[in-house]
Formats: sequence, structure tokens, C-alpha cells
Amino acid sequence: MMRKKRRTSAGKGEGATSTTKAKKSRNTAPKPKEPAPEETNESVFCVFLREAGVTLKQAGTSNEIAVDQIVFQKRLQKQLQKSPRYPGIVQEFTAGLESHIEDPERFRNCLLPCVPRLSDADSGNVSSFQESLLRMLLGIEMLQTLIINTLLEKLPEFMFDGVGDGGLNIPHTIINQFKWLDRVVDSKELAAKLMELVSVAPVEVQRDIISSLPEILEDSQHNDIAKELNSLLQENTQITVPILDALSSLNLSSSLLTEVRGAVMVTLGAVQLEDLPVVVKFILHSVSASNAYEVVCNLRKKLDLEQCVLPLALQASRSLIKSKGSAASASTPSAGSSQDSVTLILDGIKSAVRFQKTISEAWLKAIESVDEEEDHKVLDLLVLFILHSTNANQSRRGAERVLKVKVRSGFIQEVLLQRTFSVYAQVMRGYFPSILALAQSLLRSPDPCVVPFGGHVYRHSFTAFDSYCQQEVVGSLVTHVCSGVGGEVDMALELLCGLVTEKHSEMALYAVFVKGILDYMDNLTPQQIRRLFHLLSSLAFGQQQQGSHIQDDMHIVIRKQLSSMVPKYKRIGIIGAVRIVGSMGAARLKRKESLPQETLRQVTALLELVKSSIESSPEAAALYYDELANLMLSSTLDPQVQENIGKSVIDDFQVDFVADLGPEMSGSFPLPPRVMYDLEGQGSIAINLLPLLANDIKIKGEQQSQSTKAHRRVSPLGLCPFFRLLRLCEHRLHQGDLEEIDGLLGCPLILTDMGVMEKMESLSKAEREFLCTLLFYTINWFREVINAFCEQKETEMKMKVMTRLQNITYLQTLLERALAVTPGYVPPVANFDGESTDGATLSSAAPVNKAKKDGAGKKRKASGKISSESGSQLDETTEADKTQQEQPEREVRQGVSLVSYRPYFRELDMEVLNVLQCGLLSCSLLDSELHTKVREEVLLGPAELVFLLEDMHRKLEFGLTAAPAKRTPFFKGRADKSLGFSHLQQRSAKDIASYCVQLLPALCSHLENCHNHFQTLLSENNGIVDGPATDVQEHNLMSSGYQLLLQVLNTTLSWSGFSQPGQRSLLKKALGVLAIRLKEESAELTLAQLVKHSFKYLVNFRSTMPSLSVALCLCQLLSTVSEKGGDPAAFREQTASLAKQFLSQDWVTAAGEKERGNKFNEALHTLLRIYLVHVDDVLKAVEEIAGVGIPELLAASKDESSTSWPTLNRSTFLVFYKVLMAELEKAIRKIPAGNVSDNTEAQSEKLLTWNLAVRDFHVLVNLVKVFDSRPVLNVCLKYGRLFLESFLKLGMPLLDNSFKRHMEDVQSLLKTFQLSTRQLHHMCGHSKILQDTSLTNHVPALKKSLELFVYRVKAMLMLNNCQEAFWIGNLKNRNLKGEEILSQQSQGSDEDEDEDEEPRSPLPGDKSEVEAAETDSEESKAVNGEEDVDEDDVTDDSD
Repeated sequence: MMRKKRRTSAGKGEGATSTTKAKKSRNTAPKPKEPAPEETNESVFCVFLREAGVTLKQAGTSNEIAVDQIVFQKRLQKQLQKSPRYPGIVQEFTAGLESHIEDPERFRNCLLPCVPRLSDADSGNVSSFQESLLRMLLGIEMLQTLIINTLLEKLPEFMFDGVGDGGLNIPHTIINQFKWLDRVVDSKELAAKLMELVSVAPVEVQRDIISSLPEILEDSQHNDIAKELNSLLQENTQITVPILDALSSLNLSSSLLTEVRGAVMVTLGAVQLEDLPVVVKFILHSVSASNAYEVVCNLRKKLDLEQCVLPLALQASRSLIKSKGSAASASTPSAGSSQDSVTLILDGIKSAVRFQKTISEAWLKAIESVDEEEDHKVLDLLVLFILHSTNANQSRRGAERVLKVKVRSGFIQEVLLQRTFSVYAQVMRGYFPSILALAQSLLRSPDPCVVPFGGHVYRHSFTAFDSYCQQEVVGSLVTHVCSGVGGEVDMALELLCGLVTEKHSEMALYAVFVKGILDYMDNLTPQQIRRLFHLLSSLAFGQQQQGSHIQDDMHIVIRKQLSSMVPKYKRIGIIGAVRIVGSMGAARLKRKESLPQETLRQVTALLELVKSSIESSPEAAALYYDELANLMLSSTLDPQVQENIGKSVIDDFQVDFVADLGPEMSGSFPLPPRVMYDLEGQGSIAINLLPLLANDIKIKGEQQSQSTKAHRRVSPLGLCPFFRLLRLCEHRLHQGDLEEIDGLLGCPLILTDMGVMEKMESLSKAEREFLCTLLFYTINWFREVINAFCEQKETEMKMKVMTRLQNITYLQTLLERALAVTPGYVPPVANFDGESTDGATLSSAAPVNKAKKDGAGKKRKASGKISSESGSQLDETTEADKTQQEQPEREVRQGVSLVSYRPYFRELDMEVLNVLQCGLLSCSLLDSELHTKVREEVLLGPAELVFLLEDMHRKLEFGLTAAPAKRTPFFKGRADKSLGFSHLQQRSAKDIASYCVQLLPALCSHLENCHNHFQTLLSENNGIVDGPATDVQEHNLMSSGYQLLLQVLNTTLSWSGFSQPGQRSLLKKALGVLAIRLKEESAELTLAQLVKHSFKYLVNFRSTMPSLSVALCLCQLLSTVSEKGGDPAAFREQTASLAKQFLSQDWVTAAGEKERGNKFNEALHTLLRIYLVHVDDVLKAVEEIAGVGIPELLAASKDESSTSWPTLNRSTFLVFYKVLMAELEKAIRKIPAGNVSDNTEAQSEKLLTWNLAVRDFHVLVNLVKVFDSRPVLNVCLKYGRLFLESFLKLGMPLLDNSFKRHMEDVQSLLKTFQLSTRQLHHMCGHSKILQDTSLTNHVPALKKSLELFVYRVKAMLMLNNCQEAFWIGNLKNRNLKGEEILSQQSQGSDEDEDEDEEPRSPLPGDKSEVEAAETDSEESKAVNGEEDVDEDDVTDDSD
């Protein structure tokens, strides 16, 4: 049955096809019996084949086989072996084969598969596919060698023929016969012959042979053949690809693989570009975990993609220039193919990275190890993109981390990014999702150094890629803007603005995307809203009009916002409208044509619309004036638009705010009016402040009808913004000349008699609030006047500006006194582009109310002590001069200070700081009527200096100190920290830094003046700070000025932008200013020399430090300067020495009291840390303070200090203790861990360091017995645990390895440490008695570490076969005084007995009790078996 089935299936399936083939061959061959005579003549070969089951055919007909090939091979082998002429018959058979295949057609037949013959009864057993005759013969071992020789001798005949007519490549087919043989009889011989053939064959045949080697040879031959291929590889780069393919498939030893890989790496530079992908793939797929880093580093160095691609691209461009015909079209594909090759190389790297974790780690490590900017390649960026594109989270995070580190350190910069995008845009397109994700990550980073690089990635992606990518880039940037995170929003808006400027036509396509941001304006600050509307108006109303399709939407949004009654939305409408005016009315400088009439009409209509919407709201009107002023300052408007804005400004200002002075003023006012602060002599006009304010309050108090609200309302709120707009219009129209309005600088104001300050308590609440509001408006007017005229060059104008500064400092003292008796007062708004005024009120008014009680008494006591150095004010200001310099001191000492009210003052422009350059002014004031000259000298007094420096320091803190971009908490209202800095935000950080560098010479002069002041003071008082010649108020002002100068210098030099290579020249300029003060040198100095001279210059100020806070600022400045370059060791030593000098100094105030208080303690804490961070040996420094200074303190009386460390007294002990413990713990973490390979000397050195650290720790822990306050205990418990953990992690491995060589040292160290751990145990018990949660929180973790320490020591002894020296006993719980805790007395006595009975290890039951003793007891131990620690030792230690 089975046989029948098989026949049927064969006939139906494979047999059927064979039959048809056989029939066809019979029909097509007219003379089927022609070969018969030949077969009879061929004695052995044909007969044996026929008997075995194969029939040879002629012409184009395939040889037939009647049996399965295995059966054929067995039959033939049997025939040969049974032949009487064996083994000679084998030679005859081979000779017959050779003669048969002399005919090319018959040879071809023998190479092709045989066809099954179905005539025999058993032909159903033959499978449909059979091997060629020659391959079947190769499977017979006795014939194999002879047939191999025959075929290899035959192969050269066809070597140069190529592909035949039937598409058959004879050499390739011959080589295929050798593949996958069941057994190769003489593999070595075959390999040798094949390699001989390779040496003479053409390239195509060489490739065929080499590619087939892994499939021909046995494993035993792989190493030998690899060596030959390796040598061949170095001789001929044309066959690199097949050789590497073969080597990849060979089973090689690791040493040989390394050798081959090395050889491949050597030839990497000479390999053809199209072969590079295979080479790179071989190198990466042949690495192991041990050598991955080394291989990848070498590959990175050798693989220079820029040399591969760039010349071809240049060649293509040159050929295009030469001719636009066939030559150009021929060269263009070469550039494209080079890009394809680079793509394949990157794909090879990608597959290696994806499937081998070690390779991805090696790439990251290799890129990370490059420490020079010029050593970074384009390949580094491409590989980081590849690593980020893989699905593995680890490599993605690693790529982000490495890129951020490299960007932060300045090693990967925009130049490299630009090169990558310009050459490899086509290649990088495939990695666009990763590039976009990296850009998003960089832009969202809290580190301000890496955010700009993310911006560059976005910009280049938009420029280099197609429209789909451009759309994604714009969409991503819009998402950033809508995120609401400050730094992220700013950068994204800046990028969008930049793209609109550079690629206006492309960006116009995506204007609809950008317009979507209008729905998310609630999260944006006013400055960001300005940028957004600038961006949108440039797209919609720009001169190219390509984004005009969003104009209607813009108009709708603006009208909607302007008509809103909610101040926030009206503010957005005003800002947007003014920005649209700026875009529509921009001057067309390039085309030199005037604005079209229709556009001018639209601009005018929009301005009128805004005016009509702000008539009833003074706050909105003030914002409108401020915005228009900003527009005049930052944009170049068309002359017609400028004239339209400016024509009514002067007239309106005079009508609204200026009054003619008459003999009397009519009207009822809350306070009697008086003309004040006239610098013009007999002025005929004045600023109408008090009447305006009184009228405004009256209007607010009245119930307004609907018709009345529509009328224009004049409020003193608009005075400063309107004047700013007036000033900038005049400045623009008259090219900087303010002669038309210079009368306003010296113009008097209608105020009230300031004598009313003496009877503030008798005034009503409304009158007090009226006076405070009047003072705020007056100060803000003077601030705006100084903004306007600070850049005027005339001496008279400078003199008036200086006087206005003095007016401000005096009025601020009056305002502080007025605020002290006016609780709950809310000042008028001064900066109108901030968040809602309610938020500002709450944040600023709260601290004022809290501090009223402390302030009033102190203010009355401090008034009227200092006279001014200026006599240029009127009689009304004489009293002002007496107190005008008290303000900074009062800010420091009083609870009521103007710090809380800063948002209610007008912002000073950066240009005002130019006044700092006026150290001493000589001025002639001309009396126009009497024609007499009055010569006076006006100093920039200490109060004015402090006022300007405080403002400068705030500006630098805001503009140069980049705060990390943090998301606003959901429930907390956002405090607008940018309020009062809107003008500063218009400047970049680089501009601010450059401006500060220009002011450095003036700052240095003031610094030297302060130094000279205190030096003179010390010499007059014979070195005593609080001598009789010391004026306390002046001393405090000069101290504040000194401190602010150092802080300003430190903030300027700490700017992170100096680390960028582009700002290196600015840094050198800044340091050059400091260096040249010390030593004038015309020669160009290096950065290191500049740092050295600057450091030396600043150190000279050390002798005149008036307070510890100023000394701290000097140390911080020196530390900042030393980080810029030069010899760090020398700077560290000098900084440490200086800090020690300050710590060893007795600090006394000008009043003769010792410095004390929280601020003093904070400064002391920071200074002590600076000392210990910069000192060479922290452990010795700690030992010096703990071992010398503290014992001196203990020996001194209660209020006395340590002799050698005068800053160390009982009130500052906690500061010292906390810093010493923290720095000791940090220091031991830096001690290198002990290794088994360390020699005796290295071990001794590390043991010595640990001995010193443990000794210091013991001294500090024992101090708790004397200073047992809760804060000290808290510090000891916290850092005691950290010290113990570090000792277990780093110290114990050293003891393991050192025990046998240094047994005594190890024992000594452990005994000392045991005393400390016992004391810590007592502290745990003491904490539980006190039941203080702040202390007991530390106990569980500390107990765990103490227990770990016990068993870790036991493990060390067992490791060194000294376990008999170790025993465990239960330690009693005691308090800090060593007294036993009574609740555990009975248990303790039982444990004493256990200790006496059990000198070695306890029983298992005891051990479990010990382990469970976390709340009751802690184990004590002895390392030395001869000196067991008994209970008496414990008691003695505790006492």
C-alpha cells in the first residue's frame, strides 16, 4: 500500500513534471541513439555512470538520473571498490571524466543539475531536484581530490569569458560545486589551491572564490585562511568587501580577530567610499565587550566622513559651474552616491548599536572622552543622533546626557552643527524625529548654557529639511511657547522671530500655526506678548505681505482685547496694537519710499481706536504711553507715523501736567501746597502734582455717571509714562538733542511742606496715605527725569542730574518714615506692563505691615545726623540733606524698608549707571541776571553711590544670573520677578555684560576710594575701628557701598556667557581693566596672566574690610576670578590663607559692639566653607580648629572667644560645628578606596589619612558632652551616620587588605572609632529620653549603620583568619553623661553577667537578642583578644 501511494504521488507531483521533461527531450532530439557508440567506446566512465543510474546526454540536454543521488553515489563507490583493477580504476574513471568534459557543452551539462528519468520502475523514488553530476562525484571521497584538481585546472580556461549566452557564469558555477560538501578529504590542500587561484584570477573571480571560502572550508582551516586573507587585504583594496564578508563568516580566534581588525583599521583611509559601509560593519560586529571602547575610539579617529563627502560635493558644484550639459549631470550622481554611502555607514553603526549594548556604551564613552573642541567631528553628532534614535532608553538618555555635557563645556558648538547640517542634510533627514526630540530636550533644559544650542538645532532643521520637517519644527516651537515655562518660551519666541526675519516666505506658510499661540496668552508675560505680536505682525503686516491671510484674525483679536473691561486683556490689546503699528508703519529704508496712504490711514485708525479705548482708564493710558515709548526706542518708524504720534505729545503734556506759577493757588487740598525742588531759580512753571493728585482722588471717590466716564481723565499715573514718550519723541525728532524740554529737569513741583513729617501721627489716615502717594509720584518723576537727562554732556545738566539723585535719596528717607506710620497702604502703580496690581499689592504690602512696630522708634532715633556735601539745593531741601544719607542703613536695620516697594518705582535705564563715572564734578552755575560765577564741587555722596550700586546689582542679578527654568506650581500664584525690569529685558545678556565691562574702571575707582576711606579711618584711630573719629552712619554707608561694589564685580565676572568662546575677548577685556590698575603694561597679556594680575590687585583690599560680610564678598570674588584660568593651586592657597585671616580676626561694628546675629552667622558659615574647600589638607584644618580653637573656647569665660580663632565663640559654635562635620564627611569621601594591588607605602599613606579623619571625628563627637543643645545633637546624629556609612564603604576595604601588614595601626584606628560609635549610641538613647522627633528621626538609620559596622569588623577578622580576636556583648543604654537608663537596669545587670561568662561569641539565642536590640542596646566589640573591653571601660568612656 505504501509503495502504491508513493508511486501515485510521484506520478502526480514531481514525477509528472519529470515525465513531461523527458518526453519533451525525446521529441526534440531526432536521433536519440547517437551517443550509443560513444558510450560503448568509453570503457569505464560512461559504463560505471550508467550502471550507477546516470545517463550522459549531448548538446543542450541535461544529464538524466534514474535513482536518488545518495543511491547513485553508493552504487558508483561500490563499483569502483569491487573492480578488479582497483585502485587503478579510479584514475581511469577520472581520465574518462576529463576526456568527457573537454567538450564545453558536455562540461556545462555536468555542472548543471541532473534531470530525473522516469522510465524505470523505481523512478518514483527520485526527488524532483538533483545535484549536478560533478557535485555528486565530489561527494565520493575516493574521487574527490582528483575531481577537485580536474575542476581547478579547468577553471582558468573560462576565467576571462564572463557570463555565457545562457546566462551561466562557468567560474562561478565551478566554485559553487565545492560549497557545503559533506566532507572535504584534504581541506588544507583545497584551501592552498584556491588561494593560488586567487593570486592569478581577475577581480570578479577573486570575489567569487573569496566569498565562497567560508562555505567550502572546514573550521580547522579558518584561522589559516584568515591570515592569508588578511595579508591579501593589505595588498589589494579592490577585494576588501568580499574578504571582509568572508572573514565575518569565519570562526576565528580572538587574537587573530584582533590582528585582522587592526589590519583593516590601518587600511581604512585607503578604502573606497562605496566599500566603507562593509568595512565599518565588519569592525563593529567583530568587537567584544572587553575591547569595544578601544576599537570604537580607533574607528572614530580613522573615519573622517567630511573628507569622503565634501570633495565630491565640491566636484559636483564645480562641474555645474563649468558646464550645464552632460558633464554636470554625470558628476551629480557622485555626490548623491557619496551621501548614500554615508547613509549605509550610519546604518551599519545603527545596527551595531541597536543589537550590542557594549558598542552603544563605547560610542558614548569615546565621544565623552574627547576634551578638545577641535577634536570633535561631524561623526560625533551623527552618532549621537543614531544613539538617540534607537529604542533603548539607556542609549537615548546617554546621548542626551553626553550632548548636554559637551555643549555645556563648549566642546560641541554651533559651528560643528552648521557643518553637519550643510553637508549631511540628506543623511540626517532619516533621523529627523531624534533631532527634533533632542532639540526639545535641550530647549526644556533648566541649564541656561545648553538652551541656545537647542535653538540652533531647530533653526538648522528648518533651514535644511523639507516642508514636512519645517512644519514639525514650527509646531514644536509653538508647543514650547504654549508651555508657560519662562526660559523655554523666551527661546522659542526668539527662534520664531529669527526664522521670520531670515526665512520670511517659508514661515508665511505656517502663519496659521503661529497664530494658534493667541489662545494661550494667559501664560505669557508682557515681554513675551510683545515678542509674540512683533512676530505675528511681521508675518501679517510685513512689507512682503506674504502672511496677509491672518490680518483679519489679528484685527479681530486686537479689537476684542481692547474692548474688554478686564485690565489684563486690555493690556494685551494695547501691546498688540502698538506692535502692529510698528510693523505697518516701519520705515522702508531699503526701497527709500514713503508709506502708502492706505497703510498710513490704517495706522492712524488703529492709534485712534486705542486712544478711544483708554480714555477712561489711567492705567491703560499709562501703559499705552510706555508701549509707544518702547516702540520709538526700538523701531525706526516712517517719518509720517512719527510726526503723527509726536505732534500732540508736547501740547498734551503741557496742558495736562504743567501749571503756571501764580501768587496763590486756589482750591481745597488735603495738605497745603508748596512749590519745591526748583533748580532753575525763579521758574515760572511747575509740575502740577499735588492738585492733580487731589483731583484724581476726588474723582475716584465720586459716583460717576455713564456719560462722565467717557470723558478723558487726567491722572498723575500718566505723568511719568507720558514724559518718557515725550522725551523719546524729542530724542528721535532732534537726533538726541533735548534742548526743547531741558527745562523739565530743573522744573519745580507743586508738593506740600515736608515739615508735615514731624507731625505724621496727628494726621488722619487719608492724609497720611495722600502724603505717601505724593512722595511716590515725586520720586518716580525724579527717576524718570534722571532717565531722560543722564546722557547729557553739559556740566550744568550733569550737576542737575546729581542733585535729582540727592533729592531721591532724601525723599526715600521721608517715605520710609511715612510708611512706618501708614499700615495697610497700597502705593500707586508705576510699572504698567506687569501682572495684575492685586498680586503685587499682596506680595509687597504683607511684609510692611508685619514690621511697622520695630521701625517707628528706630527711625525717630536715627534722624538728622549727616549733612550733605552739596549746597546746591533750595532752602526746602536743607533739612533733606541732613537725613538723605540715612536710607541704606535704615534699609538694613529697619523692619520697614523700600525693598518690598520696589515694584512701585519707575525703572531706571542702564544709561543712568553712567553717573557712576562722575566721581568728582567741577561745575559753574551762571546766574543769568547777576552774571556772577559760583564755583562749587559736588561729590557723588555715599548715599547716592549706594543707591546706584543697589540698582546696578539688582539689574545684574536679573540680567546675568540665569535662573533655571522651573514650572510654576499649580496652586501658587506666580510672582512676577521681571516686574520693574521691562527695559532691561530689551537687552541681551551680552549687551548687559559689555556695558558693565565699560563701567569697570569707574567701579574700580570707587572700590579704591572705599579702601582709602577705611585705611584713613584706621590710621586716624590708630587701627581701632570704633575710634572717636568714626561716624557710625557714614561708616555703615561706606561699608554698604564697599560690599555692593564687590558683589557687582562678582556677579559680572560670574556670568556664564564668559565660558563661551565668542565671549573670551570680553572676559579678557574685563580682567584687563583689573590687571592694569595694578601694573601698566602695553604688551598683550594671556588670559592666565590677566587672571594672575587681577587676583593680585583684588587681594590688596584685604586690609580694609569693615565687616565680615564685605570680607566674604571679597573671598567669593577672588574665587570667581581664580576659576577663569591660570594656576589653580596657587590661587587656592591664597584664597584659603585669606579666608583663614578673616576667620582669625575680631569683627567689631562702628558702634564698638562685636558683630553678631543671623546675617553674621550666615556669612561666617559661607566663609568657613570657603576656607575648608580651598585649604590643601582639610583633615589637618579640621584638627586645628577642633583640637586647638575649641579647647581655647572651653577654657575661656562665657562671653569670650577662642584666642587663635576669634570668630569662634559660644554663639557661633554651632556654625563651626556644622561646617566642620559636613566638610569632614566630604573629605573622607574623596579618600581613594583601598585595593588589593596597593603596595605597603600606599596602604600606610591611606591608613594615616583615615587615622587622622577618625581622630577628628572622635574629637567632634565628644564635644556633644559639653555642647548638648538640640541643634548640635541634630548635626552630630546626621553627619555621624554619613561618616559611618562612608567608613563602611571606603575605609573597611582598606582595613581588609591592610590588616596583616599593619595590624597595630588597624587596631588603633578601630579602637578610636569604637569610642566614637559608643558615644553615638549614647546619643541615640539620650534622643529617645528627650522624645524630640527632630532627633529620633535620625536614630533608626544610625542604629542600623552601627550594627553593620560591628559585623563588618567581624567579617574583616574572619577574612584574615583572626576570628578568635572578636567577641560581641550587649552595650548598656546610657545618656550623654554616662548614666545608665533606669528603665533597662535589670536587663543591663543580666547582660553584664553574660559578658563575663561569654568572652567570645554569644550563643545563637543571645545573638538573635543582640540583633533585635535596635531600640534597646548596641553591640560593643574588641578587636584585640588580650585587651577585652569590659563594662568599666564603657562607663569610663561615658564619664
